Amino acid sequence: MQKIKNTLSLFILLLTLSQIINGQLTTSYKISSPDKLTSFEVGTNKDGNLMYHLLQSGQEVITWSALGFMMNDITAGERALIKNKVQRSNKERFEWPLGEDDFITNNCNEVILSCQSSSLQYNLVARVFDGSVAFRYEIPQQAALVNNSIKKENTEFNFLEPYTIYQYNHETVFTPGSIDTFSKTCDLPATLTNGKVYVSIGEGDNKNYTKAELKRGNSPHSLAIAFIRDSAVKISGYIQIPWRTVSVSKTAIGLHQFSALFLKLSPPSTKEVPAWIKPGKLIRAQLNTQSAIDCINFAEKHSFQYIMFDAGWYGAEFRSSSDPTQVIPQIDMPKVIQHGKEKGIGVILYVNYVGLRAKLDTILPLYKSWGVKGLKFGFVDGLTQGGLTWLSSAIKKVNDYGFILNIHDNYKPTGLSRTFPALLTQEGIRGDENSPDAFHNTVLPFTRFLAGPADFTFCYPNSKNSFSKNIKVSMAQQLALTVIYFSPLQSIFWYGQPNDYTNEEEIEFFKYVPTVWNESHYIAGDIGKNISVARRKGDTWFVGNAAGLEDWKDNIRFDFLTKGKTYVATIYEDDEESIRKRTMNVKKGDTFPLNIKAKGGQALIINPLK
Repeated sequence: MQKIKNTLSLFILLLTLSQIINGQLTTSYKISSPDKLTSFEVGTNKDGNLMYHLLQSGQEVITWSALGFMMNDITAGERALIKNKVQRSNKERFEWPLGEDDFITNNCNEVILSCQSSSLQYNLVARVFDGSVAFRYEIPQQAALVNNSIKKENTEFNFLEPYTIYQYNHETVFTPGSIDTFSKTCDLPATLTNGKVYVSIGEGDNKNYTKAELKRGNSPHSLAIAFIRDSAVKISGYIQIPWRTVSVSKTAIGLHQFSALFLKLSPPSTKEVPAWIKPGKLIRAQLNTQSAIDCINFAEKHSFQYIMFDAGWYGAEFRSSSDPTQVIPQIDMPKVIQHGKEKGIGVILYVNYVGLRAKLDTILPLYKSWGVKGLKFGFVDGLTQGGLTWLSSAIKKVNDYGFILNIHDNYKPTGLSRTFPALLTQEGIRGDENSPDAFHNTVLPFTRFLAGPADFTFCYPNSKNSFSKNIKVSMAQQLALTVIYFSPLQSIFWYGQPNDYTNEEEIEFFKYVPTVWNESHYIAGDIGKNISVARRKGDTWFVGNAAGLEDWKDNIRFDFLTKGKTYVATIYEDDEESIRKRTMNVKKGDTFPLNIKAKGGQALIINPLK
């Protein structure tokens, strides 16, 4: 970590060698956040088992829970001996031009405990931020260990009562249920609430491990880490198990403050974010030259930055005989790319996992010579150790070659974009391709988007097609979601053809909305009910409001505006089967009434009055 100072003055570290009053631990170490409100305590109980608990504002959120893992035939965390400790603090603020805010503050206090169980030596590393804790296991290389594998993690998250968990996997719907009764596993990040606090459990910096999920634990009100796709994780030499994180907020919208946590936990790039990494919006072209030309012209007119050829541009994507170095006859790729250069529009090419595994090292220099600007990976393995290890190496290669990258299907972020900033976005979400409803849309900001950007593949209607199979919400909600959902690379028109978008007044919002921001705020909302988000680019503010399955009547305040300035708010809202646009003058502190029908939305552009 950068700017680390070995000091105790910035946080509290308590070492207690006597019995804890409640008899739980015989040895404990307590570390607190910079604001002193979040505390993480770890130690060994009378049986020598490694345990922890988490407190927020003096209240226990995670009660005493097991730590450790099973490596070969040794259970790390049983009969554990804590041999040494190293404590340090981190105070850092780094620029992040590809995010929701210009800068990310990375202040925390850290302790590293050197532990031993049987002959196995390992470290427990814990970092405590304001409102969050992250911990991981490090296993140094040890000569006595051969043919090593981690068979399971014993990490648990024990609560004091039966919280509600918003269960989902990859691109499924969300199913709220009690942690005492849910029968499936749940992806990370997972969001839970007891109606009084909101908790997010996540995973950070996974480069070569298996994808972890949550399952019911062995105790009441308990969750545990589960390996679903791999029976064991093979390791050799030194290894860091991905971070396990717990973030706590008194409100649902307060969880948004942790959306950059995984970036903080991942190593920075060796260089500053290069100028060739350009965020933007794209329209997907059909598999022929004329469609691509039309899309480029449309993109230029509507301030988009990219077009994309999706599956099929080099043949049937799942066949090993399809060659991603060969373009189908219907597409004149040099003509398309040249036209894009003349108009300032980049071309992104999709490549399926079959083609990637066979020819990644071949296509990267080839596509660079063609003038391609980015890649989209399709149907990758974002679940197993083998798949994630391959992916991290592929992400590095794409980054080093100078392409932007979008990874689709089951892959979800764990913060690797900080190390490889060319990775602009990924799917791991149920977007418009999969017909999400308004409940799903208003759960996502409080769950999956806490992990990082997501490509929602918008399917906005036009004069030829309503896309009623895909879109289960109003047109104004579609506009609003481009503000609410964060992704440096946004697929705006997924199925629609450019010449069919004759409804210029309806779609003009897409022309103005950016994809990266100087400042962002979650203003109001609750999980599965509604959401209001305000984001600033330059002097202009954008606000997205969306209702779930019930009408939303409320008021929001424009407290984010600059004091003393008058602004003009342009409001795009539902008007039966179209978009109504109106304007009004607003200033800091004004109250703005919301009266949004179920499944509806509202999008605002707020400019300083000239």
